[in-house]
Amino acid sequence: MAGSFRFVSKLASVASVVALMAVAGVAGTVVAPVAAVAQTASSIVVEGNQRVDAETIRSYFASKPGEALTPAKIDEGLKALYATGLFSDVNVSRSGNRLVVRVTENEVINRVAFEGNRKIKDEQLASEVQSKARAPFSKTTVQADTQRIIELYRRSGRYDVKVVPKTIERGQGRVDLVFEITEGEKLGVAGIVFVGNKAFSEYKLKEELTTTETNWLSWIKNTDVYDVDRINSDQELLRRFYLRHGYADFRIVSVTADLDRGKNGFVLTYVIDEGPQYRVGTVDVVSNIKDVDPARIRAALRVQKGQVYNAELVEKSVENATIEVSKSGYAFAQVRPRGDRDVQTRTISLVFAVEEGPRVYIERIEIRGNTRTRDWVIRREFDLAEGDAYNRVLIDRAERRLRNLGYFKDVKITTEPGTAPDRVILVVQVEDQPTGEFSISGGYSTADGFIGEVAVSEKNFLGRGQYVRLAGSLGENAQGIDFNFTEPYFLDYRVAAGFDLYYKETQATSYSPYDTTTGGGTLRVALPLTDELTLGLRYSLYQKEISIDEEDIQDYGNVSWALLEVNNDPAITSAVGYTLSYNMLDNNTDPTNGYLIEFKQDLAGLGGDVNYIRSTFDSRFYFPVYGDVVLMLRGQAGNVTSWGGEDLRILDNFFKGPDLVRGFEPNGIGPRDLASGCVNGVCDYSDADAIGGTLYWGTTAELQFPLTFMPKELGLRAAVFADAGSLWDYQGATTFDAATTAQNEADCPAGSSNATGAVCVADSDLIRSSVGVSLIWKSPFGPLRFDYAWALTKEDYDQTQAFRFSGGTRF
Repeated sequence: MAGSFRFVSKLASVASVVALMAVAGVAGTVVAPVAAVAQTASSIVVEGNQRVDAETIRSYFASKPGEALTPAKIDEGLKALYATGLFSDVNVSRSGNRLVVRVTENEVINRVAFEGNRKIKDEQLASEVQSKARAPFSKTTVQADTQRIIELYRRSGRYDVKVVPKTIERGQGRVDLVFEITEGEKLGVAGIVFVGNKAFSEYKLKEELTTTETNWLSWIKNTDVYDVDRINSDQELLRRFYLRHGYADFRIVSVTADLDRGKNGFVLTYVIDEGPQYRVGTVDVVSNIKDVDPARIRAALRVQKGQVYNAELVEKSVENATIEVSKSGYAFAQVRPRGDRDVQTRTISLVFAVEEGPRVYIERIEIRGNTRTRDWVIRREFDLAEGDAYNRVLIDRAERRLRNLGYFKDVKITTEPGTAPDRVILVVQVEDQPTGEFSISGGYSTADGFIGEVAVSEKNFLGRGQYVRLAGSLGENAQGIDFNFTEPYFLDYRVAAGFDLYYKETQATSYSPYDTTTGGGTLRVALPLTDELTLGLRYSLYQKEISIDEEDIQDYGNVSWALLEVNNDPAITSAVGYTLSYNMLDNNTDPTNGYLIEFKQDLAGLGGDVNYIRSTFDSRFYFPVYGDVVLMLRGQAGNVTSWGGEDLRILDNFFKGPDLVRGFEPNGIGPRDLASGCVNGVCDYSDADAIGGTLYWGTTAELQFPLTFMPKELGLRAAVFADAGSLWDYQGATTFDAATTAQNEADCPAGSSNATGAVCVADSDLIRSSVGVSLIWKSPFGPLRFDYAWALTKEDYDQTQAFRFSGGTRF
C-alpha cells in the first residue's frame, strides 16, 4: 500500500508540472516548473513593470485570501493581462515557493500622425482609428486601424490605396505612430448596365438608384464611387420601385462589379427578372372578430379592383385598416394581408384578415442618442404611449414620420423584454444631424430682373421641432424682408400653425408702370383631414400702396388715369381664407403619376378698406405615357367680385401673363386702358396699361421627357407644350367718366388721353393660345426653366414675349 501511495503522489506531482507547463507555454518561457497547488495570491512577485502598478497585475490572478492558485486561475489571469493591450509579453516562472510574473510593457503612443493624405483630412482619419495618443501601442490595434483607413478610402472610390504604419522611437517607452498613405487614383462607377429590363428604360432605372456614374459632374458629387453598402441599398430601392408598379414577381438575379482599368472604374451590371405586371383582382376583408364590420374596414383600404398592383398601397391599406379596427376598441387586433396570384389573368386577389393579436403592452418608450432634439418632439410622432397595446403597424408609421422630419441621420426602433412576459420596451435610437441653414440665393426672371436673397433658417429650433426663417432680398426691381415661424404641433395636436411677417418694395418696370409698397402679415393653420386631404386656414392683414411719379411716366409712357385714381392712396386689406388641397402625387418634387387639386377662397372686408371674395382653382394631372415620357394636364380658373356695395379696386383684379398662357409678357393678357397708350393723339397700344380682370381660365398640356443623351444626374428634361386661356371682365374704379369707357379698340376716340380723365377699356374673352418648347434643369444650383413660345391667337393690344427664363440658386 505504501508503495502504491508513493507512486500516486509522484504521478500527481508530474501531472501538476505538466499542467503548469501547458499554461505557461501560452504566455512565454517557463524557467522552472511551478507547483500551482502550493501558490496563493500573496506569493505572486511582479517584475518588469514600469507604469502599471504591481497590485493591478496581481489583481488579474485574484482569489480569496489563502486560496490556492489553480492552473485554470493562472490561465485566466494570463489571458486577461494580454487582453488589456498593455503588455507585449508575459512570462510566468517559479522561484522557490513564489510565482514570478515578468511582464514587458507596450510602448506608449506619443502622437498619431498621417502622411500622404490629401483627399481625406487628418481629423476624419483620426476619428476612424482606435490608436490614440497616450494609449498603449498595440500591433493588433494598429493592424485593425490600417484596415479601417483602407476601407475609408475605398468608400470614397480609391481602391489602389496603400497604408503602411511606422513607429518612431521617442525614448522613455514612447513612440510616434505614423500612417504613411499612398492614396492612388479614384476608381468610380464607370457605368451601370441593366440586363433583362423591358418595362422600364435603363435611364429610368438609373433614376431610382442613389449610385451614379462618373462623368464631368463628378467634381460636385460623391455618389459615383463604388460603395457596397450603397449598392445593397439600391437593390432595395429597385425592388420597391417595381413593386409599386405591379411587378410582384420581380427579382434581382445578380449584381456584379467588374473593374475596367481602361475606364478607370467599376462597371455595375444588374441582371433582373421583371416578371409580368399584375393588377388587383378581387379585394375582400375577413373579420375573425365578431363586432368588427368588414364593410367598415373595406372603406379604409387604398386598393381597388382593376388598378395596377402597388405594394406601398397595400401597406397603407393595412395601416389604415389597423387604425380603423383600433377605433372599435380592439387595441390588439392585427390586419394581415394575403395575396393570391393568378398568373393566367395576371391578377392578385387580396384578402385582408382581421384577427386578435397577442396581448402585449408597451411598458415604456426609451429615447436614446438624441443630443439636441427634445424627447417630447420624438414621442409626439407616436400614435401610442406607455401602457398602450403594442402595435407593429403604428410603430412602423412612427418610424417613417421620424425619418421624414429631417432632424436625424438615422432612426431605428427596436424592442427589449419588459418586466413581465406581456410587456415590451420600445427603444428609439436616433442620431441628430444639423438642421440649420444659411443660404445665399440668386436668380433672374424676365419680370423681376436679377434678385438676390440672404436667408437664415432652422427647422428644429432649439430642438423643439419648430421652423424659423428670416430672409432679406435685394434686387434690380424689388427688395424686401420676411420672417416665418411654424409650430408643427399646435396645442399638442397634429396641426401646423404659424405666422408670416413681410415688407416688400417693387419699382416700376415696363410690365408695371408704378411703384408698390406692401407690408403686413398672415396667420395660418394647416389641418390634415386625411393623408391626402389638407385644409389650410389663414388670416391676412396688410397695407398696399402704389405711387406714380413723373419719372415713371417719362420712362414708361402715359399712365392710365384709372391707376392715377389710386396713386398715393394706401389701402388696408383684412381677409380670411382657406385652401382645400387633395394630393395624390407619387412625388411632390418630381411627379410622374397622380394628381393635385387645390381650391382657394379669400374673403376681404372684415375691417380694412376693401371688400371682395376671391376664388381660385388649380389642378394638375400626371400620366406616364410611354417609357420616361410624362403627360401633364393642368386646368385653372378664378373669379373675384366685390361685396357690400363697395367698388372693386383695380389692384384687386387678376393680372395674368405667362403663368396662364406662355408666350405673353407678365400682365400681358387681359383688359387694358388703351388711352394710356396715347400721347398727343399718337397711340401705341404696346404701352397701354394692364388694368386686370375678374374672371380667368387656363389649360395646359405638356409632354415632359428626359434628355437621355445627357448624364442622368445633370437633371435635364425637355418639354413641348400647348397653352390656352383668357382673362376678362374688368371691374375697376368707377370714379372716372364711365361714358367714355369703350369695350374695344374701335370704340376708342382718337386722341384719348389721361389728361382729360378718359379711360378706354379694351376687354375681350377671346381665347389666347400658344405652343412652345421648354428646357427644364434641376441643377445643383436650383431649378431653372427656359420656355420659348409662339402665340397663336391674341388680341391686338395683348403684349407678347417669346422667351422666358426663370430660376434661382443657393450657394
